[in-house]
Amino acid sequence: MTAGSFEGQYVWHPAADDRQLARACMDVKAGRYLSAHEILKESRGDFEVRAHRSLVLASEAADSDLAERWMAEEPSAEAALLWARVAMLRALRMADAHDLRESALVRIAQVACERASEMLPDDPTPWVTQLALTRIQQPRDPAPRGLLTEPPGPWYLFAHILRLDPWHREAHHRFLAFFFTRHGGSASARWDVASFLSHRAPTTSPIRLLPLVALVEDYDPSALLADRLWEQPQWRTTAMGIYHNWFPQVAGYRFTPVLDLGYLAHALVMAKLEFEAREVFTAVGPYASRMPWSVFGAPEEQLTKARRLCGLPVPSAA
Repeated sequence: MTAGSFEGQYVWHPAADDRQLARACMDVKAGRYLSAHEILKESRGDFEVRAHRSLVLASEAADSDLAERWMAEEPSAEAALLWARVAMLRALRMADAHDLRESALVRIAQVACERASEMLPDDPTPWVTQLALTRIQQPRDPAPRGLLTEPPGPWYLFAHILRLDPWHREAHHRFLAFFFTRHGGSASARWDVASFLSHRAPTTSPIRLLPLVALVEDYDPSALLADRLWEQPQWRTTAMGIYHNWFPQVAGYRFTPVLDLGYLAHALVMAKLEFEAREVFTAVGPYASRMPWSVFGAPEEQLTKARRLCGLPVPSAA
Protein backbone atom coordinates (compact mmCIF):
# COMPACT_ATOMS: atom_id res chain seq x y z
CA MET A 1 0.00 0.00 0.00
CA THR A 2 1.39 3.38 -1.01
CA ALA A 3 -1.18 6.04 -0.31
CA GLY A 4 0.93 8.94 -1.51
CA SER A 5 1.62 12.29 0.07
CA PHE A 6 -0.88 15.04 0.76
CA GLU A 7 -0.61 17.67 -1.97
CA GLY A 8 -3.13 20.24 -0.86
CA GLN A 9 -6.51 18.67 -1.61
CA TYR A 10 -8.51 15.72 -0.32
CA VAL A 11 -9.43 12.85 -2.62
CA TRP A 12 -12.91 11.64 -1.70
CA HIS A 13 -13.39 8.93 -4.32
CA PRO A 14 -13.75 5.51 -2.63
CA ALA A 15 -11.37 3.84 -5.09
CA ALA A 16 -8.58 5.69 -3.24
CA ASP A 17 -5.19 4.37 -4.39
CA ASP A 18 -6.51 1.26 -6.16
CA ARG A 19 -5.59 2.50 -9.64
CA GLN A 20 -7.20 -0.44 -11.43
CA LEU A 21 -10.44 0.19 -9.60
CA ALA A 22 -10.34 3.90 -10.37
CA ARG A 23 -9.95 3.16 -14.09
CA ALA A 24 -12.75 0.59 -13.98
CA CYS A 25 -15.01 3.17 -12.30
CA MET A 26 -14.38 5.57 -15.16
CA ASP A 27 -15.28 2.86 -17.66
CA VAL A 28 -18.47 1.98 -15.75
CA LYS A 29 -19.49 5.63 -15.79
CA ALA A 30 -18.99 5.56 -19.55
CA GLY A 31 -21.15 2.43 -19.86
CA ARG A 32 -18.34 -0.11 -20.33
CA TYR A 33 -17.88 -3.21 -18.16
CA LEU A 34 -14.80 -5.06 -19.52
CA SER A 35 -12.36 -3.58 -17.02
CA ALA A 36 -14.83 -4.20 -14.17
CA HIS A 37 -14.94 -7.86 -15.23
CA GLU A 38 -11.14 -8.05 -15.27
CA ILE A 39 -10.52 -6.56 -11.82
CA LEU A 40 -13.34 -8.53 -10.18
CA LYS A 41 -12.17 -11.80 -11.71
CA GLU A 42 -8.61 -11.06 -10.64
CA SER A 43 -9.80 -10.62 -7.04
CA ARG A 44 -11.58 -13.98 -6.74
CA GLY A 45 -8.86 -15.22 -4.39
CA ASP A 46 -8.95 -12.13 -2.16
CA PHE A 47 -12.39 -11.70 -0.64
CA GLU A 48 -11.60 -8.36 1.00
CA VAL A 49 -10.49 -6.81 -2.27
CA ARG A 50 -13.43 -8.40 -4.11
CA ALA A 51 -15.91 -6.99 -1.60
CA HIS A 52 -14.36 -3.52 -1.73
CA ARG A 53 -14.09 -3.36 -5.49
CA SER A 54 -17.58 -4.70 -6.15
CA LEU A 55 -19.14 -2.23 -3.73
CA VAL A 56 -17.31 0.76 -5.20
CA LEU A 57 -18.16 -0.31 -8.75
CA ALA A 58 -21.80 -0.79 -7.74
CA SER A 59 -21.94 2.73 -6.35
CA GLU A 60 -20.87 3.97 -9.79
CA ALA A 61 -23.31 1.71 -11.66
CA ALA A 62 -26.41 2.06 -9.46
CA ASP A 63 -27.93 4.90 -11.48
CA SER A 64 -27.54 3.20 -14.85
CA ASP A 65 -28.60 -0.05 -16.53
CA LEU A 66 -25.01 -1.30 -16.87
CA ALA A 67 -25.37 -4.19 -14.41
CA GLU A 68 -28.53 -5.52 -16.09
CA ARG A 69 -27.05 -5.04 -19.55
CA TRP A 70 -23.86 -6.86 -18.57
CA MET A 71 -25.87 -9.80 -17.21
CA ALA A 72 -27.90 -9.96 -20.42
CA GLU A 73 -24.95 -9.65 -22.80
CA GLU A 74 -22.17 -11.60 -21.06
CA PRO A 75 -23.41 -13.40 -17.94
CA SER A 76 -20.66 -14.43 -15.52
CA ALA A 77 -19.96 -14.64 -11.80
CA GLU A 78 -18.61 -11.10 -11.96
CA ALA A 79 -21.64 -9.74 -13.80
CA ALA A 80 -23.94 -11.46 -11.33
CA LEU A 81 -22.01 -10.04 -8.38
CA LEU A 82 -22.20 -6.48 -9.67
CA TRP A 83 -25.92 -6.90 -10.33
CA ALA A 84 -26.42 -8.12 -6.75
CA ARG A 85 -24.43 -5.21 -5.31
CA VAL A 86 -26.29 -2.66 -7.43
CA ALA A 87 -29.66 -4.17 -6.52
CA MET A 88 -28.75 -4.06 -2.83
CA LEU A 89 -27.75 -0.39 -2.98
CA ARG A 90 -30.98 0.51 -4.76
CA ALA A 91 -33.10 -1.37 -2.21
CA LEU A 92 -31.36 0.30 0.73
CA ARG A 93 -31.75 3.69 -0.92
CA MET A 94 -35.50 3.17 -1.33
CA ALA A 95 -35.82 1.92 2.26
CA ASP A 96 -34.05 5.01 3.60
CA ALA A 97 -36.35 7.20 1.52
CA HIS A 98 -39.46 5.24 2.65
CA ASP A 99 -40.24 4.71 -1.03
CA LEU A 100 -43.12 2.38 -1.94
CA ARG A 101 -40.85 0.56 -4.41
CA GLU A 102 -38.77 -0.78 -1.52
CA SER A 103 -40.38 -4.25 -1.37
CA ALA A 104 -40.04 -4.87 -5.10
CA LEU A 105 -36.40 -3.82 -5.06
CA VAL A 106 -35.66 -6.05 -2.07
CA ARG A 107 -37.09 -9.03 -3.98
CA ILE A 108 -34.96 -8.19 -7.01
CA ALA A 109 -31.88 -7.90 -4.79
CA GLN A 110 -32.57 -11.28 -3.18
CA VAL A 111 -32.86 -12.95 -6.58
CA ALA A 112 -29.63 -11.26 -7.69
CA CYS A 113 -27.79 -12.42 -4.55
CA GLU A 114 -28.99 -15.99 -5.05
CA ARG A 115 -27.85 -15.95 -8.68
CA ALA A 116 -24.41 -14.63 -7.74
CA SER A 117 -23.95 -17.18 -4.96
CA GLU A 118 -24.92 -20.03 -7.32
CA MET A 119 -22.34 -18.93 -9.88
CA LEU A 120 -19.46 -18.80 -7.39
CA PRO A 121 -20.46 -20.75 -4.25
CA ASP A 122 -17.23 -20.15 -2.31
CA ASP A 123 -17.50 -16.35 -2.60
CA PRO A 124 -18.96 -14.79 0.58
CA THR A 125 -19.66 -11.46 -1.13
CA PRO A 126 -23.19 -12.30 -2.38
CA TRP A 127 -24.10 -13.50 1.11
CA VAL A 128 -22.67 -10.31 2.63
CA THR A 129 -24.80 -8.39 0.13
CA GLN A 130 -27.84 -10.29 1.35
CA LEU A 131 -26.82 -9.53 4.94
CA ALA A 132 -27.00 -5.81 4.13
CA LEU A 133 -30.68 -6.28 3.24
CA THR A 134 -31.55 -7.73 6.64
CA ARG A 135 -31.96 -4.29 8.18
CA ILE A 136 -35.04 -4.03 5.98
CA GLN A 137 -36.26 -7.59 6.50
CA GLN A 138 -35.49 -7.74 10.25
CA PRO A 139 -34.91 -11.51 10.81
CA ARG A 140 -35.04 -12.53 14.47
CA ASP A 141 -32.72 -15.54 14.85
CA PRO A 142 -31.72 -16.28 18.47
CA ALA A 143 -28.29 -15.02 19.53
CA PRO A 144 -25.53 -17.47 20.49
CA ARG A 145 -24.35 -17.80 24.05
CA GLY A 146 -21.91 -15.20 25.32
CA LEU A 147 -23.92 -12.03 24.75
CA LEU A 148 -25.42 -10.31 27.77
CA THR A 149 -28.48 -8.94 25.97
CA GLU A 150 -28.94 -11.94 23.64
CA PRO A 151 -30.19 -9.69 20.82
CA PRO A 152 -32.07 -11.52 18.04
CA GLY A 153 -30.95 -10.80 14.51
CA PRO A 154 -29.61 -12.36 11.28
CA TRP A 155 -27.33 -14.75 13.16
CA TYR A 156 -27.86 -17.76 10.85
CA LEU A 157 -26.90 -15.83 7.72
CA PHE A 158 -23.94 -14.26 9.52
CA ALA A 159 -22.77 -17.71 10.68
CA HIS A 160 -22.92 -19.00 7.09
CA ILE A 161 -20.72 -16.12 5.93
CA LEU A 162 -18.20 -16.79 8.69
CA ARG A 163 -17.90 -20.39 7.52
CA LEU A 164 -16.78 -19.02 4.14
CA ASP A 165 -14.55 -16.28 5.58
CA PRO A 166 -14.25 -16.05 9.40
CA TRP A 167 -12.93 -12.46 9.50
CA HIS A 168 -14.74 -10.83 6.60
CA ARG A 169 -14.59 -7.12 7.33
CA GLU A 170 -17.71 -5.95 5.49
CA ALA A 171 -19.79 -8.81 6.93
CA HIS A 172 -18.95 -7.70 10.48
CA HIS A 173 -19.78 -4.08 9.71
CA ARG A 174 -23.07 -5.00 8.02
CA PHE A 175 -24.00 -7.21 10.94
CA LEU A 176 -23.24 -4.51 13.51
CA ALA A 177 -25.24 -1.99 11.46
CA PHE A 178 -28.31 -4.21 11.82
CA PHE A 179 -28.33 -3.21 15.52
CA PHE A 180 -28.00 0.55 14.95
CA THR A 181 -30.84 2.51 16.51
CA ARG A 182 -31.68 4.11 13.17
CA HIS A 183 -32.25 0.60 11.80
CA GLY A 184 -34.49 -0.46 14.66
CA GLY A 185 -31.83 -1.68 17.08
CA SER A 186 -30.90 -0.51 20.56
CA ALA A 187 -27.81 0.93 22.23
CA SER A 188 -27.48 -2.06 24.56
CA ALA A 189 -27.61 -4.56 21.69
CA ARG A 190 -25.21 -2.49 19.61
CA TRP A 191 -22.59 -2.36 22.36
CA ASP A 192 -23.05 -6.04 23.16
CA VAL A 193 -22.54 -7.08 19.53
CA ALA A 194 -19.61 -4.70 18.94
CA SER A 195 -17.83 -5.99 22.02
CA PHE A 196 -18.58 -9.64 21.24
CA LEU A 197 -17.36 -9.45 17.65
CA SER A 198 -14.27 -7.37 18.32
CA HIS A 199 -13.01 -9.47 21.21
CA ARG A 200 -13.26 -12.71 19.26
CA ALA A 201 -11.19 -11.27 16.39
CA PRO A 202 -7.38 -11.34 16.20
CA THR A 203 -5.72 -8.21 17.58
CA THR A 204 -4.33 -7.52 14.09
CA SER A 205 -7.78 -7.53 12.49
CA PRO A 206 -9.70 -4.40 11.41
CA ILE A 207 -12.72 -5.96 13.15
CA ARG A 208 -11.15 -4.61 16.35
CA LEU A 209 -12.37 -1.19 15.16
CA LEU A 210 -16.05 -2.09 15.65
CA PRO A 211 -16.33 -0.52 19.14
CA LEU A 212 -15.05 2.77 17.68
CA VAL A 213 -17.77 2.54 15.00
CA ALA A 214 -20.39 1.95 17.71
CA LEU A 215 -19.02 4.89 19.69
CA VAL A 216 -19.46 7.23 16.73
CA GLU A 217 -22.91 5.82 16.06
CA ASP A 218 -23.84 6.52 19.69
CA TYR A 219 -22.59 10.13 19.62
CA ASP A 220 -25.06 12.64 21.04
CA PRO A 221 -23.81 16.25 20.80
CA SER A 222 -26.34 17.35 23.42
CA ALA A 223 -24.97 14.98 26.06
CA LEU A 224 -22.83 16.39 28.87
CA LEU A 225 -19.13 16.36 27.89
CA ALA A 226 -19.98 14.40 24.74
CA ASP A 227 -16.67 15.22 23.03
CA ARG A 228 -14.66 14.11 26.07
CA LEU A 229 -15.89 10.53 25.89
CA TRP A 230 -12.90 9.39 23.82
CA GLU A 231 -10.55 10.63 26.56
CA GLN A 232 -11.81 8.03 29.01
CA PRO A 233 -9.22 5.32 29.80
CA GLN A 234 -11.34 2.59 28.20
CA TRP A 235 -11.43 4.33 24.84
CA ARG A 236 -7.84 5.55 24.92
CA THR A 237 -6.77 1.96 25.58
CA THR A 238 -8.99 0.67 22.76
CA ALA A 239 -7.63 3.20 20.26
CA MET A 240 -4.02 2.59 21.28
CA GLY A 241 -4.47 -1.18 21.06
CA ILE A 242 -5.69 -0.82 17.48
CA TYR A 243 -2.88 1.60 16.72
CA HIS A 244 -0.20 -0.79 18.00
CA ASN A 245 -1.63 -4.06 16.66
CA TRP A 246 -3.69 -3.38 13.52
CA PHE A 247 -2.23 -0.15 12.15
CA PRO A 248 1.22 -1.68 11.36
CA GLN A 249 -0.52 -4.26 9.16
CA VAL A 250 -1.91 -1.58 6.86
CA ALA A 251 1.41 -1.18 5.05
CA GLY A 252 0.86 -4.61 3.51
CA TYR A 253 -2.67 -3.94 2.24
CA ARG A 254 -3.40 -3.89 -1.49
CA PHE A 255 -5.32 -0.63 -1.12
CA THR A 256 -5.51 2.01 1.59
CA PRO A 257 -8.37 1.21 4.01
CA VAL A 258 -9.43 4.84 4.15
CA LEU A 259 -12.61 4.37 6.18
CA ASP A 260 -10.98 2.25 8.89
CA LEU A 261 -8.01 4.60 9.14
CA GLY A 262 -10.45 7.49 9.42
CA TYR A 263 -12.15 5.92 12.44
CA LEU A 264 -8.79 5.27 14.07
CA ALA A 265 -7.45 8.76 13.36
CA HIS A 266 -10.64 10.32 14.67
CA ALA A 267 -10.55 8.30 17.90
CA LEU A 268 -6.90 9.21 18.48
CA VAL A 269 -7.51 12.91 17.90
CA MET A 270 -10.53 12.92 20.22
CA ALA A 271 -8.44 11.09 22.85
CA LYS A 272 -5.78 13.83 22.51
CA LEU A 273 -3.24 11.38 21.13
CA GLU A 274 -2.12 13.68 18.36
CA PHE A 275 1.29 12.07 17.80
CA GLU A 276 -0.28 8.72 16.96
CA ALA A 277 -3.08 10.36 14.95
CA ARG A 278 -0.47 12.18 12.87
CA GLU A 279 1.03 8.84 11.81
CA VAL A 280 -2.37 7.51 10.82
CA PHE A 281 -3.20 10.62 8.78
CA THR A 282 0.19 10.34 7.07
CA ALA A 283 -0.60 6.74 6.11
CA VAL A 284 -3.95 7.81 4.64
CA GLY A 285 -2.26 10.39 2.45
CA PRO A 286 -4.70 12.60 0.52
CA TYR A 287 -7.59 10.11 0.65
CA ALA A 288 -10.67 10.84 2.72
CA SER A 289 -14.05 9.33 3.61
CA ARG A 290 -17.07 11.23 4.85
CA MET A 291 -17.45 8.92 7.83
CA PRO A 292 -16.79 9.31 10.68
CA TRP A 293 -16.28 13.06 10.22
CA SER A 294 -19.79 13.80 8.91
CA VAL A 295 -21.32 12.77 12.26
CA PHE A 296 -19.66 15.80 13.88
CA GLY A 297 -20.27 18.42 11.20
CA ALA A 298 -19.27 19.13 7.62
CA PRO A 299 -16.78 16.32 6.86
CA GLU A 300 -14.13 18.44 5.15
CA GLU A 301 -14.21 21.00 7.98
CA GLN A 302 -13.95 18.30 10.65
CA LEU A 303 -11.13 16.51 8.86
CA THR A 304 -9.26 19.76 8.36
CA LYS A 305 -9.67 20.65 12.04
CA ALA A 306 -8.27 17.26 13.05
CA ARG A 307 -5.29 17.52 10.72
CA ARG A 308 -4.50 21.00 12.02
CA LEU A 309 -4.46 19.68 15.60
CA CYS A 310 -1.84 17.18 14.43
CA GLY A 311 0.27 19.85 12.74
CA LEU A 312 -0.40 18.53 9.25
CA PRO A 313 -1.06 20.49 6.05
CA VAL A 314 -4.67 21.19 5.07
CA PRO A 315 -6.32 22.39 1.85
CA SER A 316 -5.44 26.03 1.22
CA ALA A 317 -9.08 27.01 0.66
CA ALA A 318 -10.27 25.44 3.95
